[in-house]
Amino acid sequence: MVTDNWTQSFEEYTQKLLDNTKTPGAILALAQDGELVYHQSFGYSDVEHKTKITLDTVFGIASCTKSFACAAIMQLQEAGKLSVHDPVVKYLPEFRTPDAEKTKQITIHHFMTHTAGLPPLPAQGISLKRSYEADPHMQKTVEQLKDLDPIDTYEELMDFIATQQFELLGEPGTEFSYSNDAYALLGAIIDRVSGKSFEAYLKESILDPAGMTDSVFHLEELQRNTDIATLYSSKGAGEDKEVFASPAPWDSPPMRAAGYLKSTGRDLLKYLEIFRTRGLVGNTRILSAASVEQMMKPFFEVTQGECYGYGFVVHTDYHGATLVEHGGNLKGVSAEIFLIPEQGITGAALSNLVEAPIPTIMKASLNGYQSRPIQARAIAYQKQELSADHANQYVGSFANLEGRRITISYEDGSLLLNGIGNIPFLLSYLGKDSFVFTEDDQDIAIRFIRNSEGRVIRVLCFSRQLTKVE
Repeated sequence: MVTDNWTQSFEEYTQKLLDNTKTPGAILALAQDGELVYHQSFGYSDVEHKTKITLDTVFGIASCTKSFACAAIMQLQEAGKLSVHDPVVKYLPEFRTPDAEKTKQITIHHFMTHTAGLPPLPAQGISLKRSYEADPHMQKTVEQLKDLDPIDTYEELMDFIATQQFELLGEPGTEFSYSNDAYALLGAIIDRVSGKSFEAYLKESILDPAGMTDSVFHLEELQRNTDIATLYSSKGAGEDKEVFASPAPWDSPPMRAAGYLKSTGRDLLKYLEIFRTRGLVGNTRILSAASVEQMMKPFFEVTQGECYGYGFVVHTDYHGATLVEHGGNLKGVSAEIFLIPEQGITGAALSNLVEAPIPTIMKASLNGYQSRPIQARAIAYQKQELSADHANQYVGSFANLEGRRITISYEDGSLLLNGIGNIPFLLSYLGKDSFVFTEDDQDIAIRFIRNSEGRVIRVLCFSRQLTKVE
């Protein structure tokens, strides 16, 4: 295990970050060339019982599940059962949007890269209705959903999408907006093409061959491991933030391919071997080298230096190398899996509170391990002056059907973003309708989108497009 001086500064920094965000517990694990070189836990998996976190503590991994779904698609492509360039309707003829012609052009590739043109939709919340009903902390949401039938199957999900009134964001392949619905339907494609449920296919073709014995969709499937992190939720923000145990887990049967796998730090390091070795875990081949390369290809640039591949975010110049990663957030879950392929580094970071500063911890660990200052930035953003007339082009409220809403205001010469917690964030102008702000010691880029007449109509924020509300 690495015991260099970096570990002390990293651990002090991380502990302060977790204390400031009132995060109950977290773990970070790093491997070099397939060998564990460092791991450290912080806080507890169960605060009340002061249960320590280990490499075998089971956490949700939320949207880190997405790369697993893509790996399954690549296996089916290798077997000649589909092509990522096939139209989605070839396998899901029930899939419909308000634009019939564009729908026919949407391919599996577009689903995998979030470029189908689907705006964020409210389907996932409705698919969680049964989980909300069993969660004593979600009764207000249950009341809001009382007149809606839950979405329990792929077919019901496709029927729901077909009834929604929305415009596609553009021609397939031209606009990026993170879509849990698209990834849910990748699960449906895997189901129909393989003849097995998505969950069964993943277990037989990826989890078991990779030796991931503690990775499951249902905790009752764990045969030996009882080391399961308690879920925590919060209310309020800043100093008023209150964190509390909330053990009722959420599940969405049609959305499992988008983010409902559970795993451990140890298992996730095994999984990442697939991408470090170009397809192997030990002597077992999971994917071809070509499939691995395709999954880590930067297909679509989302913001400066940050692209999306297949189930992975690809940072094309991360301190001179390539960082391939994906995060996830869900009730009681913050997760990151990551690797730097050309340097043989893999890692995982997990927490038992949604939106814990896990991405910041990931980057701090890589900084320390690679002898950089703990808070070093990979991108030195070149900030520009912004006139009042120009700034006012961005002012307004932006919302999407998923329920997210932000407001951009111009006050005392500064452009501010409101709607993330109770704190306004200062936007710094980067040129070309792009801005950056800082949260949890992370620089977060956003980009505004104009129509053909040059008017600002949408904003891409936290990977999702929101439409300007007139």
